[in-house]
Amino acid sequence: MDFVNKLSPAQFLQHQLREVINLLEKQQLEKSLLERTPGEHHELLETVLRKQQESRLQEKLAELHPADIAFILESLPLDQRMLAWNAIEASHHGQVLVEVSDAVRHTLISSMESAELASVAENLDADEIADLADDLPKNAMLKILRSLNNLERKHVNDVLAYEDDQVGAFMDFGTITIRADLTLNAISDYIRNLGKLPKHTDKLFVVDHNNIVHGVLPLSRLLTHAPALTAENVMVTDFVQFEVDQEIAEASHAFERYDLISAPVVDREGRLQGRLCIDSVLDYILEENDEERLIQAGVTEEEDLFSSVWRSVQNRWPWLLINVTTAFISTRIIGFFEDAILQLVALASLMPIIAATGGNTGNQTSILIIRSLALGQITSINVGRLIRKELTLALLNGTFIGLVVGSVAFFLYRDWPLAGVMALAMFLNLMVAVVAGLSIPLLRHKFDKDPAAGASVMLTSITDAMGFFIFLGLASLFLL
Repeated sequence: MDFVNKLSPAQFLQHQLREVINLLEKQQLEKSLLERTPGEHHELLETVLRKQQESRLQEKLAELHPADIAFILESLPLDQRMLAWNAIEASHHGQVLVEVSDAVRHTLISSMESAELASVAENLDADEIADLADDLPKNAMLKILRSLNNLERKHVNDVLAYEDDQVGAFMDFGTITIRADLTLNAISDYIRNLGKLPKHTDKLFVVDHNNIVHGVLPLSRLLTHAPALTAENVMVTDFVQFEVDQEIAEASHAFERYDLISAPVVDREGRLQGRLCIDSVLDYILEENDEERLIQAGVTEEEDLFSSVWRSVQNRWPWLLINVTTAFISTRIIGFFEDAILQLVALASLMPIIAATGGNTGNQTSILIIRSLALGQITSINVGRLIRKELTLALLNGTFIGLVVGSVAFFLYRDWPLAGVMALAMFLNLMVAVVAGLSIPLLRHKFDKDPAAGASVMLTSITDAMGFFIFLGLASLFLL
């Protein structure tokens, strides 16, 4: 136990994963050995052994947090994953389903009976049930809704009424509201009688009889001010709040900017609807980052690490086909200048340098633009200045890198015309790369498309094709 306590969180997860895998492999080994040893009491031995194996695995998983169990399930092949899933207490299934990735959640839900699915909501809050709604079969979701009381059902429906990118879809209802005329002493007694606070409670919401939020009372002020003062005397009136239909991306920036832990969510009249907490915002940010990395690489959706080969193929085909098409275009460009390459073999070894450097430059620019668009830093007012700045930078980089590669080409081949063509081609391709790196995400954003979708694939294709064309074209014009 001392050894485990000294591990970092990442090491702890890996340690737990190894222990679960060892239990599963031992289970499989014992099963195979038993099958090879038939006897009079074979069935009884098999039953006893299975019970022991299940008990060991259940005890191990019962020690872990649902998020740790989710990590383990995501890291297991499908057959071992289902064995581990069946060993988890049914009362914990809901919490684990909330924690696992969407792709893994689909595999787990598809293995569950309707009655099992209907019971997953027993230990979940309204916002967590809403998170699962899209993945659950309709009949199971209807059973869950019927099992809730009127208030819980209203809360679930309230969350489901909003789009996935709106604050209302991420709010929870663990709010504590107070009146402005209550003394701090009375508020303290009220909280003490509650027994426990909702998670991430760092402030109380001060509302009137119409449930309109007039201020927030941080717990720090409740504890540090005189008990005889009223909430109105010490509440914060200059506070951050969000409307239910506001974009969650905008709210996430506000949480980062103002170091928020929770904030009230209101309707357009200012009536309190719920609250937005740091855990929901962090989940959104991490999910967005994961999706952005995938789509930049040309993967259309989150993929289960151990999903079927056919499903993975379907997920990866679209951009691969685009990449193959553009690669053929590049080869046709090279083929068009085949005579030039045959006459001057040095072109074949130098042209990949032009293409590779252009691709790197374009990706630098596009990643900067995609990030700035995500943060809301690029507007119609400053986009012109940003474009001018990037083009000026491209001129300087193109000139400097062009001179460097030209000098290296002369050192290798002692040919001034070849060195000049190399320098000019590098300069021109870097300009093309920056223009592509700017235009692809900006144009996609202008037409309400994801700026990051396939950006890396498209950029590489453009810079490769144009790099070959520019370099070989200049060589044909000036050297042959």
